[in-house]
Order: sequence, then structure tokens, then C-alpha cells
Amino acid sequence: MVNAGDMNGSGNLMDFLDEPFPDVGTYEDFHTIDWLREKSRDTDRHRKITSKSKESIWEFIKSLLDAWSGWVVMLLIGLLAGTLAGVIDLAVDWMTDLKEGVCLSAFWYSHEQCCWTSNETTFDDRDKCPQWQKWSELLVGQSEGASAYILNYFLYIMWALCFAFLAVSLVRVFAPYACGSGIPEIKTILSGFIIRGYLGKWTLLIKTVTLVLVVSSGLSLGKEGPLVHVACCCGNFFSSLFSKYSKNEGKRREVLSAAAAAGVSVAFGAPIGGVLFSLEEVSYYFPLKTLWRSFFAALVAAFTLRSINPFGNSRLVLFYVEYHTPWYMAELFPFILLGVFGGLWGTLFIRCNIAWCRRRKTTRLGKYPVLEVILITAITAIIAYPNPYTRRSTSELISELFNDCGALESSQLCDYINDPNMTRPVDDIPDRPAGPGVYSAMWQLALALVFKIVITIFTFGMKIPSGLFIPSMAVGAMAGRMVGIGVEQLAYHHHDWIIFRNWCRPGADCVTPGLYAMVGAAACLGGVTRMTVSLVVIMFELTGGLEYIVPLMAAAVTSKWVADAFGKEGIYEAHIHLNGYPFLDVKDEFTHRTLATDVMRPRRGEAPLSVLTQDSMTVEDVETLIKETDYNGFPVVVSKDSERLIGFAQRRELILAIKNARQRQDGVVSNSIVYFTEDPPELPPNSPHPLKLRRILNLSPFTVTDHTPMETVVDIFRKLGLRQCLVTRSGRLLGIITKKDVLRHMAQMANQDPESIMFN
Repeated sequence: MVNAGDMNGSGNLMDFLDEPFPDVGTYEDFHTIDWLREKSRDTDRHRKITSKSKESIWEFIKSLLDAWSGWVVMLLIGLLAGTLAGVIDLAVDWMTDLKEGVCLSAFWYSHEQCCWTSNETTFDDRDKCPQWQKWSELLVGQSEGASAYILNYFLYIMWALCFAFLAVSLVRVFAPYACGSGIPEIKTILSGFIIRGYLGKWTLLIKTVTLVLVVSSGLSLGKEGPLVHVACCCGNFFSSLFSKYSKNEGKRREVLSAAAAAGVSVAFGAPIGGVLFSLEEVSYYFPLKTLWRSFFAALVAAFTLRSINPFGNSRLVLFYVEYHTPWYMAELFPFILLGVFGGLWGTLFIRCNIAWCRRRKTTRLGKYPVLEVILITAITAIIAYPNPYTRRSTSELISELFNDCGALESSQLCDYINDPNMTRPVDDIPDRPAGPGVYSAMWQLALALVFKIVITIFTFGMKIPSGLFIPSMAVGAMAGRMVGIGVEQLAYHHHDWIIFRNWCRPGADCVTPGLYAMVGAAACLGGVTRMTVSLVVIMFELTGGLEYIVPLMAAAVTSKWVADAFGKEGIYEAHIHLNGYPFLDVKDEFTHRTLATDVMRPRRGEAPLSVLTQDSMTVEDVETLIKETDYNGFPVVVSKDSERLIGFAQRRELILAIKNARQRQDGVVSNSIVYFTEDPPELPPNSPHPLKLRRILNLSPFTVTDHTPMETVVDIFRKLGLRQCLVTRSGRLLGIITKKDVLRHMAQMANQDPESIMFN
């Protein structure tokens, strides 16, 4: 049982105190906040500041500072999130290349940076320069041959294992909450749940360091999801510096919503997409002012990352692309097919990953997280190295798959047979027959696709920071690029077919395989996360072209429809349910015809409800009740006979009030009468001094009648963010319904285990 209303009135919580006692209004770990009470407290605080601001210039300045504190917090979040993202990008770039070789002129340079500074690099061999040496060249003086290949292979695996072992050890020892994506937990926290330490300073530090290590190790995971967690840690840190946010859990969650937007902004270089992601996917309560502040935080974060310029191309992400060829109506069919593939991949991934994670939780496998990470890393490195498309970092792979084949491209995917008589501008190269390099690349991509699909299922959910955006996009981009090359070759060799005749004449640049890769990436990411609007905007901001919004929308909507046909849950909701977090999803529908009386406690045959009376219990009686029960609050009634409801008192505040009264008010002893009324009860002479606790009593707890449909009760819990509501009939108290009871009932109605809701 937990409190659902606001604390009655403002000011002192106990009549004998001049100021509120410490820790009042705070919550225990793994408990749900009361949105109504937090809102009421903030209104009282604001009213107090406004009235004081008319008293003096200093109070007026303080009121201005209070009003601007929200924008200051957003500025600080944007600056720190952008800086951390830039540092992570630079470190990942260097450490990924460290697995293959080292720069002799400056060991802290990545391969690309090393060859930028070289004067001996030719255009044809722009990836080769004397300053950059592979490990085989450095150790045995050979760059070619079987021995050099085996040595490079061995050192690649060793570096990967070293990075992964260091990451999982740091997480295990210093910050267990730094593992995983973080988005399921952040969704739960934003819905009002308290997980102490999840957004702490240690978590921020360890997650930032280990994120670099795991992405560099070559595991099939991304940094984009964990960057949202990192940004929310920044938001939590800065909100703790301002009492407006540190003392109000509801206000703190507004800051965290904006921080999530900043995280996506720096992850994808998409400030608007970040705001929409926070609104659509993460946030539970998103008022209009949070929208503006999210936009500002995302803008500052993107600007900071742009100033750092981690990729040296003045772009915020590695896989930014621009296309010059329009798309045609006939291409909508393969785009929709990619949407279907994305939906099917999303369903397959969610089911297999949840089954594996459940197995991990319920078997001995979960007891050896370090061994699991080492094993998966070893398998990934051994299989990935021989294939050039899995050896490189996933972001580089996506970048190559998205790219349009210009005249300057040296990739295997651009090994087309050129017409020697061609005289066209370089950005408008006509469709050409595929060369041997393209066919070879198609085989390698097909193998890489199968490998990515399988290994990602086992990688996501291990005890290391692991994002899902990039692996999902890579799966879609590989499938899309292969489809794109297939359509391109079909159009080239059969341009007289009726579907190609109108838009693909010989010598024209009709099909852009890179666009198919981008549409495939959007489809697969949508299938896994069930994002729609924010996904399309993120992908549109990646390409910088409005022209491709319709293909992206078609793929995203198809992907969601197909995936929803097999199950409504996205990967984050599935992990929330797997972990038993008390999350009431707004998207879920409750259609069962049950009543409040079917769900409320106590049930028939159970002990009666534990209540306080308004003026007939002693301090000892209250302390005994608190000691013998673990409820988080108690209804207050006129008497146990009448059961007329007066209000609701929180357990934590009762404990604090009695403790403070014993310390600071003379005459309060174990047999002192506790009363919640305005006037003290009539007591016999020589009775100990009574204790008045009216100020901690919520006089307007939320109540429903016993015949209220559960559909309405569920809606009330979702929209008002209640912790509990009391059930009455004609003013008499019958029982109580907590958020946990609602979740348990919903699980029961869906034929699931009601005890899977683990937390309060």
C-alpha cells in the first residue's frame, strides 16, 4: 500500500516544528513516485516563490534564477552529453583500428588520421601509408603471406578479448547498473519508478569507459542506446545541483525526458528525431515546456558534437549520406518488401532474444557473466575476421552500405564494368553491369547477414553496455543493399520490361542501391523497436533529403504492421516485462469486464485491512503496526467500527514524524495518543502529551467505488500516475488497489504469471 494523493497544504509538516524535517517526501528504493503529490508540492513551491518575489529585489532575483534554472540544466546536459559522445567516438575509432595495427608517427592516431598526415599516400592506395603498420609488419616485418595473416588474426582476437574482459570486469566490480542498453530501465524510471544508483555518477563514468571498450571489441552491439543512458545520467547529475529538481521526483523526470532527447541527438546527429524519440518511445509524462527544453538540450548537444568534429567530415555521424537520384513509384514494391523483412526480423529477434535472456536468468548460465562475455567475444572475433564486412566496425559497415557509388569509390560494392566511352559528370554515373567485385561482395554480405542475425540474439542482454540500434540497422542495410543491387541489375539488363520502360532508359542512373540499404535499415530498426515517426525523422536527418521520406515511411509502417501481427511488444517493452518492472504501458489496452472489488485487497478470507484511527491509537500502537507490516501507507478512519475514511498517511512519514517528535517534543512517550484531527481528543487528567500528525495526513486520497470497472481504474492509474487508490462504498473503506495489484491483475488476465511483477 502506498500513498497516492498530495500532502494537505504547504508549510510545516508537524505543528511543533518550525520547518519540515529532513527526508520527508522522499521515496524508498524500488518504489513508485506519486505524480499527484509531486505536482502539488511543485505548485506550492511556485506559489511561495511568487508571493515572496514581491517582498524585495533579492527575492525577485531569486525567483528569476528559479525560472531560468531549467534552461541552465538543459544547457549543461547538452554540453556534457555532446562532449562525452565526441570523446567516445574518437576513442572507439582509435581502439577499433588498434586491433589491426598502430600509427608509428603518433600511436594515438587512428588509421585514417595517421594517413591524413602522410605526404606519401597516393589516391589509389589512400588506406596505405608508411606511418601505419599492421601488427605483422611491426613484429615480424611481413605484411603479406600466411604467417602474417595468422599473426594479425591472432592479435585481432586477443585485443577483442582484452577489451571485452576489461569492460565486463569494470561493470561487475564498480557499476552493475552500467550493463545493457538502459532504455527499458529509463522508460520505467520515467514512468515514476525509483531505481537508486541507476543514473549515478559511478554508472555514468563506468558506462562511458566500458562503452568504448565493448564497441571497440567488435561485438555485435552499438553505442546509440547506451548514449541515451549516459545522457540521462548527465541529466540526473545536473538536476541534483538545483533544489527545484533534486527535491521533486516529478520535476526530475521532466529533465530526464529532455536528457534522453539529447542522447539520441548525439547518437544519430538528429536533434529533432531525438525530441520525437523521447516523446514517442521513452517518456511517460511530457508537458509542452518539456518539449521546448528537450529541443534546446538536443540542439546544444548536437552543436557541441559538431564543434568536436570526431569524424573529421563536419558531420555528426559516420554514416551521413546524400543521394542525387530521385526514386520512382515502381520502387515502392521492393521498399515495402524490405518493410516486411524488417517486421519479420524484429519478431524473430525479440522472441529469440527474450527466450535466451530468460534462459540466462533461470539457469546456471546467469552465474557466469564474465565467461559468457568472453565466449561470445571469442566466437564473434573468430568468425568476423575472415569476412571484411564483419571485421570492420558496424558503423563503418553501415556507412559503406549507405554510400552511393561515385567515380571516386574504391569499395568492392562499386566494382562495376565501366563503359570507356562514358562522358558524364561524376555524380550522375549511369547504371552499369556488375563486375566480379560486386558478386564477391554479395556473397560476403549474405554470409555477414546470417552471422549478424544469429550473433546479435546472443549478444544483446549480456552484462556489458549494449545498444541495439546499430546491429539492427546493419542487418537491414545488408539486406537492403543486396535487394538494391538486384533491382539495379534487373533494370539494367531488362530495361525494356514494362515496369522499367517509363523510368529507366539505357544510360540513365535509375536505381540507387544505397537508398535501399537505408530503407532496409529503417525497416529493421522499426521492426525491433516499433518506432515510426521518430524513426523516419532520424533517418531523414541522416540523409539530409526530404525526397526520401515516402520510401522510409512506407518501410517503417509496413515493418510495424507486420511485427504487430505477431505481437504488440517492442524489444524494450519485452525486456521491461522480463525484468518485472512495474510499468503501465499507455499503448496496452485493457478490455476485460472486471470490477474494482475483484482486484482490491483484502480479498475474502484474508486478514482485514491495516488502518489507523483518527484519535484512539497510541504511539506504541502505531509503531507496532509499522513493525508488523511492510505496507507503504495506511488509510486513516474515524474508528474501526464505523470505517469512515478520513485520509491516508505514508509509512515513511509516520516513522520520521514519530522519531522527530520523540527527539524534539517534550512529553511524547509510547502511550501518548496520536490524533489526526484539528482539535485534540478529550483525555483523562495526567495523560501524556498527545501527538498531532494532521500535517502528514493526505485529506484527499484518490478513491473509487467497489463497482468501478477495472478498465476505468487502469486508465486512472495510467493518466494520473497513481501509486494506489482506496475503494469505498457510501464513504466506508472497503479496501485498497495498488499499482502492483493492477499490474498483477493485467498479467493474470493475459494468462501470464502474476508473480512476475517483482517490485513494489
